[in-house]
Amino acid sequence: MRVLIVEDNRDICGNIATYLEKYSYVLDFAYDGISAMHLVLSNTYDVIVLDLMLPRMGGLSVCEKLRADADVETPVLMLTARDTLEDKLAGFEAGADDYLVKPFALQELDARLQALYKRNHRKAEKLLTVGDLTLNRSTLQAHRAGRRIDLTPAGRRLLQRLMEESPCVVARDDLETLLWADERPDGDALRSHLYRLRQAIDEPFDSPLIHTVHRIGYRIAAEDSQ
Repeated sequence: MRVLIVEDNRDICGNIATYLEKYSYVLDFAYDGISAMHLVLSNTYDVIVLDLMLPRMGGLSVCEKLRADADVETPVLMLTARDTLEDKLAGFEAGADDYLVKPFALQELDARLQALYKRNHRKAEKLLTVGDLTLNRSTLQAHRAGRRIDLTPAGRRLLQRLMEESPCVVARDDLETLLWADERPDGDALRSHLYRLRQAIDEPFDSPLIHTVHRIGYRIAAEDSQ
């Protein structure tokens, strides 16, 4: 498990490292809020341990910016000496997933990290990803490059099938059966639905993801997987 520890007390960081590295954790450390932002935006972490009181940018601000501005969904464990209900509620409002009050037992930190990792892993299994495009199979909500994509019901069904099969080609007949079963409309209605889907998924962005395979069907794939 790769974890970012954001804590300005280096003695606490040392204790955490000594304990967790015995259990094969891969740890990065940031000692202020600005450094934490840079690390999160340039790396992938399974969990972020975020102290509330940090130099340069406080933990609440870091968490709020990661959630609202950067669309980062990595679980955040807020670590702080503040133990009032108001402080805990403020942390959850900022986007924290869990709260651990100092001083704490390292065994409890380990247990909470494991719980957050497992919960997020189960959630990730519901998420389809192709390049910078994601589709949540539970909520049917799509995002590309952090931007929400509004789709028609037919568009969502087509997108889900294409993403599930990516980077393979899905035949036209299969897509038509998906939408209309045996009662297919006259004309090329599928082409119209794919046109609208392309307008939503590809037109606002630099690189297309939806590709036509002449006389066969359609596929969705990022450039590096074509």
